[in-house]
Parts: sequence; C-alpha cells; structure tokens
Amino acid sequence: MANAEAHVEGQQHPIGIYFKIWALLFVLSAFSYAVDYYHLEGGLRWSLILIFMILKAGLIVAVFMHMMWERMALMCAILLPMTFIVVFIFLMTSEADYTFALRDFFFAVGGA
Repeated sequence: MANAEAHVEGQQHPIGIYFKIWALLFVLSAFSYAVDYYHLEGGLRWSLILIFMILKAGLIVAVFMHMMWERMALMCAILLPMTFIVVFIFLMTSEADYTFALRDFFFAVGGA
C-alpha cells in the first residue's frame, strides 16, 4: 500500500474548477463583446475592455498556469516585476502628457 502511494506524482486538481473557470472566461468574453454590441464609446468603453481583459488574464495565469498553487517566492518573482513595469508605464505616460502639454503651450505662444 505504501509503495503504491509513493508512485503517485504531482498534484491533481479537480476538473470542475477548470470548467468553472472556462465558464467564467466565457461570461467575461460575452461582456467584452457586449461593450462593442451596445456601441459604448469613450473612457467607459476602454475602461470596461481593459477591466475584462485584466480579469481574464488573471484567471488564466492563476488557474491554467497553476500560479494559484505555487509558492509565494515564485509568485513574487513573476508578478512583482510585472507590477513594477505597469507602474513605470503609468509614470511614463503621465510624463508624456506633461511634456506634450508643455510643448503645446510654448509652441502656441511662440507661433501667435
């Protein structure tokens, strides 16, 4: 009996969780398509699309890439640099907006 248990390799996850995540991904994709179907525009459209995209990517990484069952060190090694990249992108876009506004101000004043 002990020998049979020694040959079991890896960890088995119930298949039901995968079906639930597939269903949730299907629902989130339907919501994402509904944004286009109802012709939402502007900031609401893009914020909804980005929210649904991030939720779907998070579910895929957590469940299908087995990140939910990994050690904290591995999660930090993968997710922490990506978090820093997102923060740096936000900082660069805000700096770019400031730079473009400053150029508009000086070129408009100099050209008039």
